Amino acid sequence: MNDSIVRRGFDRVRALVGIGPQSGKPLSAKQLQHLRQQLKECADGRGGEVSARQRAVRLGASYLGLDDNGRREFLRLIALEFGPDPRTVEKAHAGYQAAVGSPGQWDAEAGLRRAMRSSRIRILTHLNALPQGVKFLVDLRADLLRYVDDQPELAAFDRELEARLSAWFDVGFLELARITWNSPAALLEKLIQYEAVHEIRSWNDLRNRLDSDRRCYAFFHPRMPNEPLIFVEVALTDRLAGSVQALLDEAAPVFDAERADTAIFYSISNTQPGLRGVSFGNFLLKRVIDDLQRDFPKLKTFATLSPLPQLASWAKRTPEALAEAGIALDVKTLAAGAWQQDAKLARRQREPLLALAARYLLEGGKGERPYDAVARFHLGNGARIERLNWLADTSARGFRQSFGLMVNYVYVPDEIESNVEAYVDGGRRAASASVRRQAKITSRRQND
Repeated sequence: MNDSIVRRGFDRVRALVGIGPQSGKPLSAKQLQHLRQQLKECADGRGGEVSARQRAVRLGASYLGLDDNGRREFLRLIALEFGPDPRTVEKAHAGYQAAVGSPGQWDAEAGLRRAMRSSRIRILTHLNALPQGVKFLVDLRADLLRYVDDQPELAAFDRELEARLSAWFDVGFLELARITWNSPAALLEKLIQYEAVHEIRSWNDLRNRLDSDRRCYAFFHPRMPNEPLIFVEVALTDRLAGSVQALLDEAAPVFDAERADTAIFYSISNTQPGLRGVSFGNFLLKRVIDDLQRDFPKLKTFATLSPLPQLASWAKRTPEALAEAGIALDVKTLAAGAWQQDAKLARRQREPLLALAARYLLEGGKGERPYDAVARFHLGNGARIERLNWLADTSARGFRQSFGLMVNYVYVPDEIESNVEAYVDGGRRAASASVRRQAKITSRRQND
């Protein structure tokens, strides 16, 4: 939060309670009581709008002045002391049960809703009203998510905050914008910072990704105008891409975008950890496809070149899958990647590894959902698993996470709706005949 009012409040609060980001000490009883009082004043909401704003500024400044332990205690205070009052809820629930079927039922229901509304919501609402309040709460939830696994008592607060953020970041409020080499430098720097799939190594690398045969789109929120929430990088080409190194080759000639019949989505990055669980990636792809079809009517194929980020992890947890696929190398050796320099050894691994990856995508997972998070995203949005690509990512990371393999998901506009329904209703994973044949190789070996 970089608003000048907040900064001034931040400095005053640090001087008052002696809380600083470098203190490294547990909060004293006096400091905890000061924070508790600030939270109570913010939750009570006394006074007019100016008073409420000033309290929110002080509260936000206090939080920013805390070190990691202090922020954990701050969030625990909100979670444990500002939830719904159990006795009030119990009384309202009894009143509702007694009123069911009577003319007073609807008033009793409204009373129960009021009783269930926690003071945490009022605190969040006041903080949201700050000039940088939305970003503040997104970052606050990122902190909360780091603590919640070890402190389950924070879970109810996390669910409340996630619900508020889901409402505030409804796709109807988001703005799609194309990012170009002429975009503000600060925004381009954030692309470099936030790229989560294929590291942007230099400004020349970034310029290549924004050339005339490329497109980059991002969703923005009006209250966070300089912060991309999620962005997708697209290559315009005339074929299904099978190597990310070829796509990212800065020395490759620029393709004539007017001849393109294929759009390859080769990187999709969520940028805000605090928005985990708030889904808008599927809307991004649909909006981008519409935008590309308008600008390039010749485009017929919309596909991804995607990683399989948990393949190595799955193989490590399922060692029998390697043997069933006929793979002699262990996971550690495969992930190191040196084996691919031996042409004879690499040829022997090709079909078994592709079969392993096909089985991973089509069979691996808990219940009816894939083990792979990227597969869950694309299949849940109506894509089809089209093709597995051998040695498509030969970076150290590519071998470490997926033994150098990548996959193309294809979005066929006329099939998207039926694919989504089949996936949601019965867990069916749409896939091409070739991928299904590859998966059957391991099944046959398993039965032999």
